[in-house]
Amino acid sequence: MTQTLDVLIAAETASVPVYSHPGDAGADLLSTDDLVLRPGHRALVGTGVAIALPDGFAAFVMPRSGLAAKHGITVVNAPGTVDAGYRGEIKVSLLNTDLETEHHVAVGDKIAQLVIMPVVRATFVPVTTLPESVRGVGGHGSTGYAHNPGGTA
Repeated sequence: MTQTLDVLIAAETASVPVYSHPGDAGADLLSTDDLVLRPGHRALVGTGVAIALPDGFAAFVMPRSGLAAKHGITVVNAPGTVDAGYRGEIKVSLLNTDLETEHHVAVGDKIAQLVIMPVVRATFVPVTTLPESVRGVGGHGSTGYAHNPGGTA
């Protein structure tokens, strides 16, 4: 069952985020800027959208999979966090990871997705030691790799 949440929105243009398909987690954010992303460069791109989230929620700006797969375009700080108290325009920091081809962003292009989720505020409790776990301190690469010819993980 899909839950709904009323989110107040101030949009400078007709670019109110919309969900493309039933069941989609992300609503499309559209560009209000016309620009060229040169290979390996980034730009802060406007959406013309500002929202008021209720306490206990945050919005996350996520890359679009099609832009990433077809053009190498991603969101630099993915996911970008929009806190409940923020009332300014949501801007997207796009990065062209393609090192050879520039990418044109036109006004009205879908540039990112906005996912709204409930969040929990933690109370951080200082302790001298943490309880043990099966994983322990194993971090980056500690579980090995699916395919590792001629060597060990």
